Amino acid sequence: MEAIESGLDHNGSEGVKMEKRQRHPILFVGAGPGDPELITVKGMKALQEADLIIYAGSLVPEKVLTWARPNAEKINSAGLDLDAIIREMVEAYREGKRVVRLHTGDPALYGATQEQIAELERERIPFKIIPGVTAAFAAAAAIGKEFTIPEISQTLIFTRMAGRTPVPESESLEKLSSHETSMAIYLSISKIEEVCSILGKSYGKTAPVVVAYRVSQPEEKIIRTTINNMAALISEENIKDHAIIIVGKFLDANVKDIKKKSRLYDRNFSHKYRKQ
Repeated sequence: MEAIESGLDHNGSEGVKMEKRQRHPILFVGAGPGDPELITVKGMKALQEADLIIYAGSLVPEKVLTWARPNAEKINSAGLDLDAIIREMVEAYREGKRVVRLHTGDPALYGATQEQIAELERERIPFKIIPGVTAAFAAAAAIGKEFTIPEISQTLIFTRMAGRTPVPESESLEKLSSHETSMAIYLSISKIEEVCSILGKSYGKTAPVVVAYRVSQPEEKIIRTTINNMAALISEENIKDHAIIIVGKFLDANVKDIKKKSRLYDRNFSHKYRKQ
């Protein structure tokens, strides 16, 4: 989008048109789980070109900002409210600056992006979203597991416990865990005792569970345990935030013993890319 501005010269007569000012859509960028190399190439390029980066400093490690130009302005949004964040973005946009709003993981998951987008739409300011790698997938990579194993689990649920931010009753952890699917539980480590109680009823108290703390970052801790031992280990490790809980039958599946394999690579299974 371009804006052409005109004005009056110092004598009060109409002057020549000012230089064209090109305006750029606001970019919401997923920073990934923390490792600077786990941002997407498109996200990295957005940071390299940005004039202003507003990043969620409570979650996004500053090392991710190494992709930014040295002279780019960087604002930590941890201490800002919505109005202040929007004000910074709107002002920079109108000045023709390239703006990146940098969120942890993927902006679509617990990113509080929708309320920001609503304000930008109210101001008629265009935006684009660049997805990122969420912590659950970094955790699966760290433990060498697949969430979806044929005839063991074909569903993955992302959820969280209700806290200061409530969740719909139909999406309570009790109801979701009753399906016994693969599950990634975010933003709930502070309620670990309650989480253990709920999961134990559905998956069994001795079912395997993984807690991934700051996964992909130098401080990473991957704790493999069982539901009945999880709370004690979390307390022992003094983990109070920045962790997700992974549970599901897929954790108990030994690759060597899996009898039901995907038909995708079965020599007796034909599809449009491979004929018998």
